[in-house]
Amino acid sequence: MTSLFDINLNRLVVFAAVVETGSITAAAGRLGLAKTMVSAHIQKLEAEIGSNLLVRTTRRLHLTDAGGRFYDACQKILQDTELAIAEASNDTQQLRGKLRISTSIDYGASVVSPLAARLCKLHPDLRIEIIASDHRVDMVAEGIDLAIRIGRLADSSHKAAFIASFDEWLVAAPDYVADRLPGAPDMLDAFPLIGLSVLSNPLHWTFTRQGFSSMTHRFQSSLMTNTSLGVQAAARVGAGLAILPDYAVKDDIAAGRLVRLLPEWSLPGGGIYAVFPGSVQRSQKVGVFIEALKQRYSSES
Repeated sequence: MTSLFDINLNRLVVFAAVVETGSITAAAGRLGLAKTMVSAHIQKLEAEIGSNLLVRTTRRLHLTDAGGRFYDACQKILQDTELAIAEASNDTQQLRGKLRISTSIDYGASVVSPLAARLCKLHPDLRIEIIASDHRVDMVAEGIDLAIRIGRLADSSHKAAFIASFDEWLVAAPDYVADRLPGAPDMLDAFPLIGLSVLSNPLHWTFTRQGFSSMTHRFQSSLMTNTSLGVQAAARVGAGLAILPDYAVKDDIAAGRLVRLLPEWSLPGGGIYAVFPGSVQRSQKVGVFIEALKQRYSSES
């Protein structure tokens, strides 16, 4: 009868990665191993336990019945192992290992990268990789430990921690509005908006003022871009108005590169969330990064 001592436990990590990514190639990319090594680990694992775990079809690998039961057991073993390591690591403040973080391009540049740099200085054995994209990534397939999600949080099997709220601000270059400062949303017809094309309705915005009814304005636009950083750069040189998150434009406003318009009118804001896979015990590295994010906002309030 096969016992725990007959099995190389590293193969459990490889097996879980293959199941979660759906292919040898994707698992190899996630683990940083050669495809031949991943295949060898799976073959040896099946030999060690004496059962077929995976069946290959034309496009994807599928679990056998035995493989499904074994994968459930593997998850429990790996979670318990990670928790034991995290608890043992709590005896020291030194973080080590790799932390992969997914974030939007603008939030990554303005918030995540500076915070990651500070943490790496505090913990020389910690390695952080930031994957910045304005398109949502598959956390499991890409091996992401932590994803920063901005706006409305979609339903998923992942766990999430609320970090802070943010507001959207209407901004422009000072020279662009110097002689024609708008005083209300119904005075915006003469001003084109630099649109963020990844939004579902980039030119439709609703302004709300306490004591007044809401006003919805449809902007005209001669310039669209798919990143907030592109919108911000175009606004700085006077290409039009821009609607951007407060965390992205505070430094530009403080430096006089942009001014906030209609500050008494509010635009729909949103939340900032730290998301991590629900099937995995939250690691110490993830927990420390989440707390550092929270402290950044609490220190500003």
